[in-house]
Amino acid sequence: MIRAFADANILVSVLNREYPSFTHTSRILSLKDKARVRIFTSPICIAIAYYLAEKKQRGTAKHKLKALCQHMEIAESSRTSVQSAFSNPAAHDLEDGLQYYAALEAGCNCIVTEDKKDFYFSKIEVLSSQDFYERYMLRKSA
Repeated sequence: MIRAFADANILVSVLNREYPSFTHTSRILSLKDKARVRIFTSPICIAIAYYLAEKKQRGTAKHKLKALCQHMEIAESSRTSVQSAFSNPAAHDLEDGLQYYAALEAGCNCIVTEDKKDFYFSKIEVLSSQDFYERYMLRKSA
């Protein structure tokens, strides 16, 4: 089973229909085959996505994000993951560190993001939405 963590920019891509990534992100976040692929995100990613989407879509972002969250699981950010993000000298950006450790605590095999370089310190695989789609979703339909 694939357990993938969706970074905030993946959520924003779907909420704001941002092309060209929307083609892949929308398919990833609409997965129905929960037995094979589970998608996780964190409360921080949800908050970031809401903030960025609400700036463009006054009044509709919360409703869209609520619907989108029906297709994902929410990874928790524990005290331990927060402390790990603070104490990892390789994680220069705290927000990325928080996402990374939430993904690890949720048992994720990979992180899906459009900013792969942000997770240069990751010990798990980091994929763009296109890479994830081609590797895991095209294989499903083949």
